[in-house]
Amino acid sequence: MLVKQILLILILSVNMPLMAQDTSNTLNSKQVLDLVRQFHPVVKQTEIYIEESRASLLLAKGAFDPLLQGYMSRKSLDGVNYYSYSSPSVTIPTWFGIEVQTGVENLAGNRLDPSETAGSIGYLGASIPLAKDLIIDKRRAALKQAKIVKTMAKVEQKAVVNDLLMNAVEAYWYWVKAYQTYSVVKNNVSINLTRFELVKKSYLNGERAAIDTIEALTQLQSFQYLQNVQWLEFQNAGLQLSTFLWTPKNEPFILPETITPQKDWESETTIADFNVSLPDLLERSNLNHPELLVYDLKLDVLAIESKLKFQELLPKLDFEYNFLSKGYANLYSDPLMPLFENNYNYALKFEVPLRLSQGRGNYKLAKLKIQDTELSQNQKRIAIQVKVKSYYNEMINLKAQIDLQTKNYSMYQQLVKAEEGRFFNGESSLFVINSRENKALEALEKLIELKTKYFETLYALQWSAGLLQ
Repeated sequence: MLVKQILLILILSVNMPLMAQDTSNTLNSKQVLDLVRQFHPVVKQTEIYIEESRASLLLAKGAFDPLLQGYMSRKSLDGVNYYSYSSPSVTIPTWFGIEVQTGVENLAGNRLDPSETAGSIGYLGASIPLAKDLIIDKRRAALKQAKIVKTMAKVEQKAVVNDLLMNAVEAYWYWVKAYQTYSVVKNNVSINLTRFELVKKSYLNGERAAIDTIEALTQLQSFQYLQNVQWLEFQNAGLQLSTFLWTPKNEPFILPETITPQKDWESETTIADFNVSLPDLLERSNLNHPELLVYDLKLDVLAIESKLKFQELLPKLDFEYNFLSKGYANLYSDPLMPLFENNYNYALKFEVPLRLSQGRGNYKLAKLKIQDTELSQNQKRIAIQVKVKSYYNEMINLKAQIDLQTKNYSMYQQLVKAEEGRFFNGESSLFVINSRENKALEALEKLIELKTKYFETLYALQWSAGLLQ
């Protein structure tokens, strides 16, 4: 009873519609996939990766935070005040690579450098790259890449979930096949037990030979053996399916043997919504498959890296200018004053490696990474298209096979019934009935295998197109 309550809580916790039958005793594919999406540790790990990408984005944004600085120093020796210096300042990075800075320098003392200005001097200025780092620099590149990585984490989550759900689907339909096969054999055991009792009574009444009871018992024992084999298969299939079932408390949930597939397992409502048009699937997989989208995002990251490496081919030419004023309050007193007329200081820094070996090497490596990723993406695109076409062909073939096998099983059933009628009329033997019955069982088992494989292939077709999310 406790196991039923746990499973019912799991089912209700993901808002799945209740079936007409007892949901605490059955499980369908939609419920399995919803449970995997909601509670599987791999899915929760992908959420962690997304949070990590958000933290990395916040870290990259930190490079553009305004910076408040302060510096203070003083020297006194033998009663002489050499200097006293303080300099609070604010630096504001901008997106365009320009840094705006403002602050005040306070300098006093008896042993000052003649090039220094005593008193308080306010300044307002900017540092501007004129060549290297003008278009893009490490800060801007890191921020752009962090935004892409955040998107990539979400796309990779879809790719991981797509694969995880397919693995769960495979385990589910294997579990269904094992149970349905077990149920068929169990039913045959019941039929043969009844037949054995009838034959035994006929023997006791002198209507049948003793060899007929042995024949009937042999067939019964054969099916009882198969029933034990199929029960073990069903138990192990349940264990495999259990690896995908977890509780809300991150604890593994072992599927009990009392839980079985839903009775109308052939009426898959989820499958009815699947897109099985080959042209549509090929188009959607080409445009939206998460594994291809990941490559697109990787190429975006590498394109930014390539632009950054190209900057190393440019000379470094930085210009810094500050407007000066005695006292911070006079900085904005005359905004129309020419920049190089009075009250200013500037610096111009130029440097360039004469051979640009490092820049040329890094830029070439960046371009080669792009080419390598493009080739990998093309290979992945072809592989995905081949998978979609292969599963589509398999789906069409299985559908035809199911129609053929259904007719084949129906004819075997007719043969068994006809042979039973002849047997009770004294015109046949148990040996012939058993042979017919074995063939009918094989045909039904094959039909169950084909049907479960067909349903699994429908899911695989969605998975191959990247739609099973």
